[in-house]
Amino acid sequence: MSSLALIGNLTVDRIAGDAPRAGGGVFHAARAAAQVGADAAVVTRCAPADRETALAALEATGIPVTSGDARETTAFSFHYEGDHRVMTVDAVGDTWTVDDVEGWAAPTLHDARWVLVAGLLRSHFPTDTLAALRRGGRHLALDGQGLVRVASRGPLERDADVDRRVFEHLTVLKVNEDEAQILAGGLEPERLRSLGVPEVLLTLGSKGALVVTGDGAVPIAPHPVHGAADPTGAGDAFTLVYLDARQRGVTPVPAAERASRAVADLISSR
Repeated sequence: MSSLALIGNLTVDRIAGDAPRAGGGVFHAARAAAQVGADAAVVTRCAPADRETALAALEATGIPVTSGDARETTAFSFHYEGDHRVMTVDAVGDTWTVDDVEGWAAPTLHDARWVLVAGLLRSHFPTDTLAALRRGGRHLALDGQGLVRVASRGPLERDADVDRRVFEHLTVLKVNEDEAQILAGGLEPERLRSLGVPEVLLTLGSKGALVVTGDGAVPIAPHPVHGAADPTGAGDAFTLVYLDARQRGVTPVPAAERASRAVADLISSR
């Protein structure tokens, strides 16, 4: 079994009017896991009608996959304006429950010491589900995008109506600038620490990142990206490489530096 597990819904993405393609945090993190040779496994789901588009692409990464059927597949349409992503929610997708975690997903999660929780909308991972994922001493990492996004169809809405008990279950929280403003009220290290998560990763797009822990706040320099870059999934890849380093015993700052380099390589190779 794997020491690092990825859990979350697959998505069907339509980017700048292109044909539908696989997406979601688990997909982009799995691609990064394959690139860096991480000992990882995926628990995910999509609707049966979307297996050819979404699930087949995930399985093609070579990372072990446990999949279940969803009532509907989460779906987004989006385009980029610089580092900013403009999104529409086409389908919300299913909520992960305690029964999922303790039932069909349990064999994949059993030996995982670190879990990347790839929530895409607020409804995907309620607090009680995160509590179940944490049992047994697992370390959870969550992307802040899933906390601030309202789970409704139409133009993406974000707000701070978040169950703050979520933070009690996390070892790592990854946020971008907008998410940090919504969740913490600013980008200052003291505001990010006020969330109560031991390790906060603030990603700053082309400006690099900031690692905030109880020991300090350390900027992470960006690495050059070559060619016409598609940044979709860069945050998921960053978190995956960071967690892979952490579960190998690397401390937070070197782990983030490793993640920054790997993400630049991944985006450049697309």
